[in-house]
Amino acid sequence: MARYLSTRLARALLTALMVVTFAFFILRLTGDPALEILGNEASPQALAAFRAEWGLDQPLWTQFLYYLHAVVTGNFGQSMRDGRPVLEMVAGRIPITLAITLPALVINLAIGIPAGVYAALHRGSGVDRVVMVGAVAGFTVPTYVLGMLLVLLLSVWLKWLPSGGAQSWTSGILPVVTLGINGSAVLARFVRSAMLEVLGQPYIRTASAKGMSWRRVVHHHALPNAAIPTVTVVGFMIGGLISGAVIVESVFSWPGIGQLLVVSVVARDVAVVQCLLFLVTVTMVVSNILVDIAYGLLDPRMAKEANT
Repeated sequence: MARYLSTRLARALLTALMVVTFAFFILRLTGDPALEILGNEASPQALAAFRAEWGLDQPLWTQFLYYLHAVVTGNFGQSMRDGRPVLEMVAGRIPITLAITLPALVINLAIGIPAGVYAALHRGSGVDRVVMVGAVAGFTVPTYVLGMLLVLLLSVWLKWLPSGGAQSWTSGILPVVTLGINGSAVLARFVRSAMLEVLGQPYIRTASAKGMSWRRVVHHHALPNAAIPTVTVVGFMIGGLISGAVIVESVFSWPGIGQLLVVSVVARDVAVVQCLLFLVTVTMVVSNILVDIAYGLLDPRMAKEANT
């Protein structure tokens, strides 16, 4: 198991390095932050002074070394727009984003998994068709379209909920519902497919032929084996707790990480974007490691195969 985890950790660190490297060079090659922040009417002297202040006049490899140093030390400097410490800006937005993504994750698990399991166990029934229609609709409708439809229905027509902002706890209901519908649909569809695949395996028929009750077959054989691929989807959802609300936060003007990322990208605030991308990368890497650990616990054969 230790070798299994060390291998996964090494791959995760390599993935994180590749992502932060790619992000650094893309940000440097897609435009000049000095022109974006100061404007095209700024004098050459002002542009040169800005580049010198933020180290943008240094060779690209020198800037990259400074960036790696910032990643290792956790010192991402200050925002190019207003001079505020980057970590302070980002840390203040994390709880706001988690305030809608964590409840949405709970909804995803509470609705998606039971719906997928029930639909698979009653394949072809009316309930199965209803679940699948709802899952396909929730999965295919873009998040921003779903969000605007909910605003139109619950805010404009019925006037039950605020249409945006974060003035009170009711402001978070529509973003949570939007994320919950989309995530539940994805999870229900995947869980149903995983359960159907497991239920078609020979060992399920063998267990039933030996006289084992169907309830016991489902609980002791079908559900544990269907949980292995389902963990992957849940892991992606956990990894997306920070980054997964970018579109929803923009639709509902929710002042979280997603909105900060959009504003910083538009304004070419490189220091903030680098910190946010690093945060998203770390979140995804940690979630993938947790998924690998769960794989090893659910199916020890995977850990043994990794050790050979």
